[in-house]
Amino acid sequence: MVMKPMVKIFIYSLLSVAAVVWLLPVLWVVISSLKTNSDLYSFPPKLWPQPITFEHFKEAFSKGDFGLYFMNSTIVTVSSTLLLLLINSMAGFALAKYRFRGSAIILIAFVSTLMIPIEVIMIPIFKVLSALGLYNSLLAIIIPPAATPTGVFLMRQYLLSVPDELLEAARMDGAGEWKIYWSIILPIAKPILAVLAIFSFMWRWDDFVWPLIAISDPSKYTIQLALSNFIGEYNVDWGSLLAMSVITMLPVLIVFMVFQRYFVSGMITSGMKG
Repeated sequence: MVMKPMVKIFIYSLLSVAAVVWLLPVLWVVISSLKTNSDLYSFPPKLWPQPITFEHFKEAFSKGDFGLYFMNSTIVTVSSTLLLLLINSMAGFALAKYRFRGSAIILIAFVSTLMIPIEVIMIPIFKVLSALGLYNSLLAIIIPPAATPTGVFLMRQYLLSVPDELLEAARMDGAGEWKIYWSIILPIAKPILAVLAIFSFMWRWDDFVWPLIAISDPSKYTIQLALSNFIGEYNVDWGSLLAMSVITMLPVLIVFMVFQRYFVSGMITSGMKG
């Protein structure tokens, strides 16, 4: 169906307004991080820093070992994302392309867990990790989110669109199940893998509550826990907090820019079949 010009203009205008509304807080954080303390606390607030200063960034890096915190966050986020992609793609492949008794029940059980609040399972997960001796280690943050019901469901829905004849042809040529998974399924699933990679990276990079529970050693803090150091009992170091908040945005922005061309196609295709 061809969209009428006026309808198209209205939709694009509405989307542009929504984009501006979403970007305003981000732009305000970036602009405020470049202000001097006098401009930062002035009222009415100034829209543009005069002069532009990077002192808050210098102060933020001097107040803590942010190189270590960035390294911890990078290790946790990358490891957890790779593990999530591996496990979710395997589970989605099995539920989409293998016929076995109880597959529908397993899928329903996976999807049903979406209704369980994360707060309900935090204590059981904490007890399991403590029993395994993983408390206060980076593995305590990496392992729990390794498989998600959302990821399994999206992978399964996407792989339903892969023709069974393609897999049967590969089997007739002598390919084993692992060969089919690595050489056929994963290359075909690049769009949905990119979607899951973006989601997982954002979730792990921005996670605060679970690292706060699982980590007590400051040398193993992630960047989100380090940011909380700028919030005191009686005052907040807004300049340093804003500066480091800008820095923490960059990895997520870079990951999205790298994988954005797969994002829309992956989200659309994952819902094509039921």
